[in-house]
Amino acid sequence: MRADMSSSKYQRIWDVVAEIPYGRVASYGQIARIAGLGGQARQVGYALHSTPDGLDLPWHRVINAQGRISFPKGSPSYRRQRELLEAEGIEFSNGRLDLTAYRWQPGDAELPKEYLEAEQNARKFSPRR
Repeated sequence: MRADMSSSKYQRIWDVVAEIPYGRVASYGQIARIAGLGGQARQVGYALHSTPDGLDLPWHRVINAQGRISFPKGSPSYRRQRELLEAEGIEFSNGRLDLTAYRWQPGDAELPKEYLEAEQNARKFSPRR
């Protein structure tokens, strides 16, 4: 039962990540909220780490809430993620990107209604979205 629950959660996370458009980013927490898993940002990291071979996700568009890449700075994974983001026109300043400029704000046509409702509700109650 637990494996099935994780699979279902992971699939919702992968569905959301797949929709992040070119040149935009989303935080782990934002992905969790949209997937109906508010407060479970770490699950997003686990799901991305567990992505099956052949599932082509724009994993590099997921960053932390401070606008930073979560891999250790200078590591091969950090460098790869930064290269991919910069290739999409995302600029960094002091190791951060401007979430105001680059944060993905999903629209009605991009995600199932239940995913969007979670994100819209979060925006209503959070002064900085």
